[in-house]
Amino acid sequence: MFQFFVEPEQITMPEIEITGSDVNHIKNVLRMKAGAKVRVSDQQGQDFLCEITGLGESSISLKILEKCQGTEPPIKITLFQGLPKGDKMEQVIQKGVELGASEIVPVAMRNCVVKLDAKRAEHKRARWQAIAESAAKQSKRSLVPAVRPVCTFEEAAAYAKPMDVRLFPYEQERGMAHTREVLKKIHKGDSVGIFIGPEGGFSSEEVEAVQGEMEIISLGNRILRTETAGLAALAMLVYEMED
Repeated sequence: MFQFFVEPEQITMPEIEITGSDVNHIKNVLRMKAGAKVRVSDQQGQDFLCEITGLGESSISLKILEKCQGTEPPIKITLFQGLPKGDKMEQVIQKGVELGASEIVPVAMRNCVVKLDAKRAEHKRARWQAIAESAAKQSKRSLVPAVRPVCTFEEAAAYAKPMDVRLFPYEQERGMAHTREVLKKIHKGDSVGIFIGPEGGFSSEEVEAVQGEMEIISLGNRILRTETAGLAALAMLVYEMED
C-alpha cells in the first residue's frame, strides 16, 4: 500500500485532500483510480487508511476509513554523519530513514575527503531531503525525517548537547559490554544522538573533545565502513527499544 504525507490543514474529518506533486504521481505514474486504498500521515502522529473518492486536476480527494497504528520509534534518534565520498550519503539517508532516524545531520569533520561550498551543500541537501521523503513513504514512516544543513563538528556537538544520550562509536573502542550497558539506560521518550566518522575516522582532536561529554562505545570487533556504522548503531537502538 502506498504512503503519502499531508499537512494537518489538509485534513477535514472524515476527508483528506492531497495536493502538489503527489497528484501527478498518483494519477499518471501509479495510475490509481477511485476506490484504491492508500495510507496517509499528517506528520504529527496521526496515520490513516484512506480510500480515493475523486481525482481532480490539482487535487485528490480521500475518505478516511480508519486510523492506523503509528510506526515511529519510541525514541528520537539524530544521526550525525561525517560526510562520506561519492553517493554514500544517499545510501546512509535512505537506510537511516528506513531504520527510524528522526533527523540526519551531515557533518564536515576534519578527516572528511569531501569538501562542499555553501551552494553545493545546499544543492546536495535538497536531493538528500527528497531521498528521505521517498524512503519515509516506502517504509511507512509517520513523518519525513529532516536532513539538516551541513555543519562543522563543533556545531554538531553543540546541537547535540541538549540530547538525553549522545553515542560516539569509535573504532579503537573494544568490547560490547559497555555498549550494552549504555543502551539499556536509554528510556522511551529520550532523544539520542549518534556520531559517525567519515572514511578517515574521527581525528584525535574530535575524540578528545567528546571525552566526558559523550558515551564512547564499540559497535563490535570489526572495523565498519562509514556507510555501515550508523546503520549498525540504529539497528541496535531499534532492537533494544521497540516492542
